[in-house]
Amino acid sequence: MRKKASLLIVAILSAVCAGAQSTYLQIGSDNYLLLDRMETLSGRLCDSLRVNSKGESRKSAVNYVEHVSKAIADSIDSSRYSSIDRYNMRQLISESGEWAGDEHGEIKSKHSWFNALYKNQYNMVYIKKKDFFVVLNPILNAVTTIDKNTPEFKGGTSRRLYNAHDGEIRGWIGKKIGFYTMFTDVQEQLPGFVYNYAVKDTPYQRMAVPGADYFLLPATRGGAFNYLQASGYIDFAALKDKVNITFGSGKHFVGDGITSLFLSDFSSNMPFLRLRTRIWKLNYETQYVELTSQYKKGADKVYPHKFATMHNISMNVTRWMNLGFFEAVVFDRPNAYEIGYLNPVVFTVSLNSFNGSGDKALLGFYGKMIIAKRVQLYGQAMLNEFRAKEFFSASGWYGNKWGLQGGAKYFDALGIANLDLQAEVNAVRPYTYSAKDTLANYTNYNQPLANPLGSGFVQAIGVARYQPVRNLAFTLKWMYYIQGVDTGRANLGNNIFNPYTSAAKTYGVKLINGPRSECNSINLNISWQVRRNLFIDAGSAYRKYENTAKVYPDYSSTGVVNGPLTTTYYYLGLRINAQRRDYSFF
Repeated sequence: MRKKASLLIVAILSAVCAGAQSTYLQIGSDNYLLLDRMETLSGRLCDSLRVNSKGESRKSAVNYVEHVSKAIADSIDSSRYSSIDRYNMRQLISESGEWAGDEHGEIKSKHSWFNALYKNQYNMVYIKKKDFFVVLNPILNAVTTIDKNTPEFKGGTSRRLYNAHDGEIRGWIGKKIGFYTMFTDVQEQLPGFVYNYAVKDTPYQRMAVPGADYFLLPATRGGAFNYLQASGYIDFAALKDKVNITFGSGKHFVGDGITSLFLSDFSSNMPFLRLRTRIWKLNYETQYVELTSQYKKGADKVYPHKFATMHNISMNVTRWMNLGFFEAVVFDRPNAYEIGYLNPVVFTVSLNSFNGSGDKALLGFYGKMIIAKRVQLYGQAMLNEFRAKEFFSASGWYGNKWGLQGGAKYFDALGIANLDLQAEVNAVRPYTYSAKDTLANYTNYNQPLANPLGSGFVQAIGVARYQPVRNLAFTLKWMYYIQGVDTGRANLGNNIFNPYTSAAKTYGVKLINGPRSECNSINLNISWQVRRNLFIDAGSAYRKYENTAKVYPDYSSTGVVNGPLTTTYYYLGLRINAQRRDYSFF
């Protein structure tokens, strides 16, 4: 079945490929903040962008920025954007200069290396011919962290190290096939609270390093996890500027928020085949994904797999409002993809599931709107099961599985240029991402596919970003959440790996179900860009976790700590062509 499907895909691609392909901005790139700012400050959403379904096409991003830059040069929009905005726009174009109008948008370096490397500011190796283009860049991310109040040092301090290195390549062949690949070798010593998450091993929650797939355990507590991270894809334009087909392995993010109720980049890379279509104001996307089912770490072996089909459609219904619909189904079939779920037509997944297919399905709606050319409001609503009678009865039926997100972004806040504020609230009912068994839950490589907290929580997040000068940026992030905790053998719906068939009770299930835990954290980061894509980061973080039933992670074989868990750490790092490793996800 797989062989036939692969041959069919190859045949289709061979037949339809024509026109210009693209490569995509990395998820987590600061360019998404810039595109968000530009749309909001202009008061108008761009029909050619889809920043609520990352990654964004480099081609679309550059074309949009060039359009805005021309309007600024013609004094049409000159008052809306600061000098720092204009600098950031020029850098975005330079970073993806192959998609500029003249195909040479890169900024030349004043001093190249040996007249061969770094001829332009962004790329170490840059080769552009008539029918071939490629850039190659090194990746380095080295961080040292001082972690205070760590249990293994009895309240003392410890030094943690994070080291990721290797490189990335992107380019195109004949302007018909785009390609990207990234490979990093990682050694990572995790802060105490993340370490507790990574090594937790119970029947309903297995070991996992956030964002990684296969890894080697440290020899001692506090030691380094070792793992490789590799992602890449090829991209074809089936119909010029209308339909793109992408096949590869990587991460995805759906939504406009800090987190997502649909699909986030928290879990590891996953193999995917994606069809993207843009017609008029309509953006339509279908993804076929292979996921790794829940597994117990042990001797090397082929881990079990499951599959997912996802549909995502959005439209700019007015110049200032975008509305969208998302659906996904996760299903486990031994070594085969369910033929019915290959249907690329939206709503078919929901109809199959809600008609009793038994697979794990999510249905969601989302949107955003621009207000007064300064504020952007956004939100998501997600349903897993729905019975009108139970939903409106306030009976607390365990099958009422839903999630809500509401957020706002305020650009140039309080009249201060390049001060951007964002606030977000998320709430998810217990059992929402669980399945009837441990296979079809909404997870990948022992990690949630959506919000890292799983289910049964209320979460508030605030972020302030300030760029006072060209190469200096401050980011302050605060997070607070309340969540129930499953205790003993009782399945209270907070652990999404636990099947909902073993729910502790059918009715009377509250949003915060079980012993109440609270977590409060704050993180300050300062980034200085020494030269293009070379950053020095410095910052500190504070986190306090408390539980009313004193349910805390095990520190050793001697038992548990009966008290609040408090973590304080400071860090200093150097990174080249890499995103900052952030631990403030739970």
